Amino acid sequence: MTTRLWKITIRIRRQRGTEAVPTWQDFPLEINPDETVLDAVERVWAFHDRSLTFRHACHHSTCGACGMRVNNIEKLTCITPIHSVTHNNGIIKIEPLRNFPIISDLVVDMSRFFIDLENMRAPQVITNKQGRLEYESIGVTESDLERLADCIECGLCVSACPVAATDPSYMGPASLAGLQLSLTAKLPDISARLADNQAGAWRCHSAFECSAVCPSNVEPGYRIMDLRKKIMREKFFQWFGKKEAKA
Repeated sequence: MTTRLWKITIRIRRQRGTEAVPTWQDFPLEINPDETVLDAVERVWAFHDRSLTFRHACHHSTCGACGMRVNNIEKLTCITPIHSVTHNNGIIKIEPLRNFPIISDLVVDMSRFFIDLENMRAPQVITNKQGRLEYESIGVTESDLERLADCIECGLCVSACPVAATDPSYMGPASLAGLQLSLTAKLPDISARLADNQAGAWRCHSAFECSAVCPSNVEPGYRIMDLRKKIMREKFFQWFGKKEAKA
């Protein structure tokens, strides 16, 4: 049985660089409603405008490259079906992620985001004078220092975060979620020191927008709340002269 094609309009926010004035451009499409939003964007590029810039790679929600705002909500467009965000003769509004510098159209500069994630890894602060990592001296193995296994580093949580929209110094939900993992492991002092400041765990407003849009169910909102709890526990045991907090 042949699926009836839908007639839809793809409305894309166009912008060349952060300082440029954004405009909206409409593209009519006939498309299978079971196809994805990324399929629609690729079709716009292929048949309407080859100057459109966007990111994509794996097409199955592994790489996180195709994150965009679809009808004002952060989505991985490679796994977002057309029928889930519009209807026949409807409009799909597509924008770049918020809270990142815009490079061109739907492509944002995520370099700072990746640097921040890397800096949250404990090995960056556990080095000897020669800069080599030291694990055994503190009783930690390299496996204890992995980043969140399920996080695909798509940046959707940062785009959705209302605090990141108003405070560029905020560490962000992905970085704080990574620190929560380090605190859960064997690095309470280091992780607490990185997160226990006004740009860290205490800046979060507990909106949980980050968790709502996370495609991997990492639950950064919960992890930030748990991070606060662990920081306070560490402080409690420091105040009362304990060397180590019991689980």
